[in-house]
Amino acid sequence: MITSFDDYPIHQTSEPIAHPESGDPGHYDRYFFNGYSKDGSLFFAAAMGVYPNRHVMDASFSVVVNGEQISAHSSARAPIDRMHCNQVGPIGIEVVSPMKEHRITVETPEHGIRADLRFICTSLPYEEPPFLVRSGNRVTMKYTRLTQLGQWSGWIEIDGVRHNIDPTVVVGSRDRSWGVRGVGERIQLGAPLNHAPQFFWLWAPVCFDGFGTLFDVNEFADGERWHDSGAMLIGNDTIKHAHDVSYQYNWEDGTRRSVGFELDYTFGDSSAHVTFEPITHFQMLGLGYLHPEWGHGMWKGELAVGGERLSLPVEDPMLMHHLHTQTLSNVTMTLSSGEVHRGIGVLETLVLGAHQPNGFTGMTDGYTASR
Repeated sequence: MITSFDDYPIHQTSEPIAHPESGDPGHYDRYFFNGYSKDGSLFFAAAMGVYPNRHVMDASFSVVVNGEQISAHSSARAPIDRMHCNQVGPIGIEVVSPMKEHRITVETPEHGIRADLRFICTSLPYEEPPFLVRSGNRVTMKYTRLTQLGQWSGWIEIDGVRHNIDPTVVVGSRDRSWGVRGVGERIQLGAPLNHAPQFFWLWAPVCFDGFGTLFDVNEFADGERWHDSGAMLIGNDTIKHAHDVSYQYNWEDGTRRSVGFELDYTFGDSSAHVTFEPITHFQMLGLGYLHPEWGHGMWKGELAVGGERLSLPVEDPMLMHHLHTQTLSNVTMTLSSGEVHRGIGVLETLVLGAHQPNGFTGMTDGYTASR
């Protein structure tokens, strides 16, 4: 099927753009953004995904203010023409200038949210190493992801109260990923596998004045890393890759979320020690992650719009749909030269199933300090 983008010299296969290379129902193409004031008083995030083999598109916007997380969700039939995949009901994401500027709009006053925001990138896009994992013989994750840091301008209106967004005060990050991962209603493909589900993921983008840092890691249940990366993004023209990165996670007792986090980067002839002090735990449920009703790629009809409100911190952080968090944190970096920088960023945590180094044995058991 020929569509608008077929008029551009961008093809990577012999198929038209409308037809993904993979017929896997988990094929997806996704935007993610977050933003936060440097004093930690405001946090917001947005996401939009297209699932062409499921003919579904969805989006969410979520904001934390005064101890409450307010979210709006929308889901619809995905247009065949990717040129028109920039709006899902009341939520829109526009690429104003690729890798430089994006605009996010939200118009759902019935759920208490209106917004018109611009994200201006302040770093180069950092391409993380490819993600690839199999369950038995079947590929369950195979995707590419990039991350950028930036600053925000515009406004957010919550329950009729407008918050002006000053780019000198509100910073954040974005990522873009595409490929195959588990989305939508679960489909049984042949014989069940004889092992329990497991996923361990940490991601930590941080904004300092004039530069930022990135870190991510995936591990198997025994602690072996199957994916990791670390970098320093300096200005809008330099990426300094870490030669090595290690971490120390301090778990809140009885949960799978942070009360502190430390990173050590090695950059050849220099190093950096980074500490995170939590401010608030943003529930990724607000963007559809692990959401029982607004999960990614789920068919909800031609157009569906909804929302919810949560008091933070949530009363039961060990419910499955509350396990995925981004912990907004004050961050201090100490360089091997003795130079100290202070910034703000997030630690994203998603730990499902067993992880022997931290004593997790079940799907959702909490951390016990005596282990």
